[in-house]
Amino acid sequence: QVQLVESGGGLVQAGDSLRLSCAASRRTLSRYTMGWFRQAPGKEREFVAAITWSASNTYYADSVKGRFTISRDNAKNTVYLQMNSLKPEDTAVYYCAADRHGTVLAMAPSIYDYWGQGTQVTVSS
Repeated sequence: QVQLVESGGGLVQAGDSLRLSCAASRRTLSRYTMGWFRQAPGKEREFVAAITWSASNTYYADSVKGRFTISRDNAKNTVYLQMNSLKPEDTAVYYCAADRHGTVLAMAPSIYDYWGQGTQVTVSS
């Protein structure tokens, strides 16, 4: 079992930056693919970014490409999402997720085995 705890959300203005963190309870996440998803009110959960266990592969939704960066520190069992040039449309609850199979292109929520409780990001215009 893996417990994931997100932090770093908050209320910012358009153009600002935030860094989300996801800390895992498991001893090591070194073989897990990690992902970030978000869900805005009235919308389905959508893929934001993913990173393979060695960090050799990263994937981004088109809507965040060039603005968001996913990274991980396996020694700390932590995954990060650096969000720059935030827009009001980035407002959502952001969730961290872990895929124990280490899927290379893990964009579908159904691939992931464990989820955090989410952290709210609100971007005002």
